[in-house]
This record gives sequence, C-alpha cells and structure tokens, in this order.
Amino acid sequence: MLTKRKKLSKKQIKEDKLVTTYYKTIAFFEENKNRLATYVAILAVVILAIVLFMNNRKKNNEIAGTELSRVMSIYDSGNYLEAIEGRAGTKLIGLKKIVDSYGSTDNGEIAKIYIANSYNFLGKLDEAYKYYQDYSGSNKIFKATALAGQAGYLSSKKNYEKAADLYKKAAFVSDADVLNPEYLLQSGLNYMTAGKNEDAKELFDKIKKDYPTSPAVREIDKYTLTLEQ
Repeated sequence: MLTKRKKLSKKQIKEDKLVTTYYKTIAFFEENKNRLATYVAILAVVILAIVLFMNNRKKNNEIAGTELSRVMSIYDSGNYLEAIEGRAGTKLIGLKKIVDSYGSTDNGEIAKIYIANSYNFLGKLDEAYKYYQDYSGSNKIFKATALAGQAGYLSSKKNYEKAADLYKKAAFVSDADVLNPEYLLQSGLNYMTAGKNEDAKELFDKIKKDYPTSPAVREIDKYTLTLEQ
C-alpha cells in the first residue's frame, strides 16, 4: 500500500537546494580543474607583468628626472644646442636622448617641452612643432605651452585661424597660468589677420575685463582702434 508522500518544509527545500548546488559545484571543479588552473596561471602572469611594468615605469621616470635636472642648467644658460644633444664624455646625455629613452614617463613628457622650446629658440621650427605635438603629459602649464607652441608654428605658416584657435585653447587650460593674457592677445591678433574681427574683439574685451593689470592690456588699444575703423 502506497503511503502519502510527506510534504517538505520550506527550510528542507532550501537546504536540499544548497546541498545540490554544493555537489554540482564540486563536480564542476573536478571536471574543469585543469582548465581553471591554466586560467589562474595566466592571471598570475598578467598581474606579475603589470607589477613589473609599473615598477619599471617608476624607475625610468626617476632616471629621466635625474637626467633632466642635469641638463636644465645648460638650458637656462641659453646653450640650447648642447641642451638638446648633451655633452660628449660626460653624464650629460641631453634632452633628445631623454625623450628617446624615457619619453613615455612624466619627466620624459616634460623633456619634450624643453626640447621643443630649444628647437624653437634655435629657429628649427619644424622640429619644435613635432615635439610640441607629441606632448601628452598631465601638467596643465606644459599642456598650454605645447598648444601655444603649435599655434606659433602655424601662425608662421600663415595658418592664422588655426593658430588663433590653438592660442585660445591654451588660454583656457589652467586658470593659474600667468601667460593666459598673452595667449589671448596672440589669439586675437591671429583672428584679426584671418579676418575674424568679431572673435578678436571678444578676446580683447576679455583681457581688459579679466586681466586689467597684465602687459597685454597695453597692447590692446591700438588694435581695438583698428577693429573700429
């Protein structure tokens, strides 16, 4: 004679599901343990590679900082060619070597600005432009310098509107940049040359309003008169 099946309680059902899940999990790991071990090994290798990369990057940045500090006195003295090429027979390797070897580090990015400035002072504008374009560091002042450097190059090539755009962009990178009024002035002058007088006037008005004591203000009046004629 068949007996009536006893109804399981909610607690018993829940416990039964847990037991089933447990054994299914054990079975899965038993069936796939070789594959999982491979995945774990790959993950460990990836993590190790990341750690080694970060440590190497940090070390390279420190080396770049040391090399940059050695060359800065040469740069500050105005000996730009030696700053670029270094000094043979000494530890002074020069900005070009620093950029070539450590250009992806923070200090290597800074070296790009100094080598670009050096080429610019030497009149080698194409070389300067290349390094200004290549800057991708996080320092806002240097970012503005890179944009302004590109703008100056484009202005020399008579691409005035693009130059004006870049000077304007440089002026809004950092509120703390003391060169902002000069960037705005250069932007306005390039807009004038490009025939965009309204854009120029807008920037000149901004200089008067936001930077009333800056040297750029003294230059504005004569250009404003030209715009009004």
